[in-house]
Amino acid sequence: MQRRTKVVSFDMNGTLTRDRYAELVWGEGIPSLYSRLNGVSLDEAKEYVFGEYDRVGEGRVEWYDIRYWFDYFGLGDGWRELLEGFRREAGPFPDAIEALEKLTEGYQLIVTSNATREFIDVELGAAGLKGYFTRVFSSTSDFGMVKKTPDVYLEVCRALGVQPEEMVHVGDHRYFDFVVPGQLGIRAFYLDRRGVETGESVVRDLADFCRRV
Repeated sequence: MQRRTKVVSFDMNGTLTRDRYAELVWGEGIPSLYSRLNGVSLDEAKEYVFGEYDRVGEGRVEWYDIRYWFDYFGLGDGWRELLEGFRREAGPFPDAIEALEKLTEGYQLIVTSNATREFIDVELGAAGLKGYFTRVFSSTSDFGMVKKTPDVYLEVCRALGVQPEEMVHVGDHRYFDFVVPGQLGIRAFYLDRRGVETGESVVRDLADFCRRV
């Protein structure tokens, strides 16, 4: 018999919050600091910085860690100021609050994100979404892992005292948010806001997701 869904889990960037904040921090803020400190053009700084991001890759915890990159590039300890400097650019997708309002009555809502705690705190706070969630998990900060392994989702289930079959997860990364949780038995949905993918477990927006839960 299928277990009743108790927990609805959301990825953050690209799912609940727009990508612009993270894009500005990683794509403009850090290269600008590197450019000024090293006396190179912004284009040269971007070429070098982006190359180093790619060398590490999204499968490693360091890729998400702003403190790691500040140390790596010799940028000092002003990462908090950088995160706060772009706060006004953090915001939710239009469908996020409506979806959370609909689901909060019947389910325990959580966030399961690769983003570090530093990013999550700023983005959810600036987007006005913090109050909807009973728990917020950073796979990198809390478990020292990226969502490329089912162990992340297993740790979340253990922390909540639920079985994988009692959780639903949605996110915009096909592998991290759909394939991996599905390996554990979590009912997972791939959020494709571009409308390219098709399939029974593909949703176009969070309104579509609400209808499927």
